[in-house]
Order: sequence, then C-alpha cells, then structure tokens
Amino acid sequence: MIPSEIRDMSIEDMQKKVLDLKEAYFNLRFQHETGQLENTNTLKKTRQDIARIITIINETKK
Repeated sequence: MIPSEIRDMSIEDMQKKVLDLKEAYFNLRFQHETGQLENTNTLKKTRQDIARIITIINETKK
C-alpha cells in the first residue's frame, strides 16, 4: 500500500486493515511451510505493509 492511501483512512480502518493483513500473513506463512506458496515475495510485502500501517497509526496518535 502507498502511505498516502493509508493516511487517508481512519484509525479504525487502519486497525482493521492490520488485523486482516496479520491473518493473511499467517495463512501465507502456513502455505510457505507446506510448500504451496509459489511467490514468496508476498510474505515480505505483507510484513512491510503491516509495519507501515502500524507506523502511521503511531504517528497520527502523537
């Protein structure tokens, strides 16, 4: 996600998005361990999106 798109969201929407991404990340990790995941780059991108959203949430709280 682009940071400008994230900043346009409300904090509640950002928190929901983090929960959705964490669930997706869990499923991706499971697929990776069982050998079903072909594009392992999605693990990194999902993890970075989670961190990016959490960072923006913390910035807006200050």
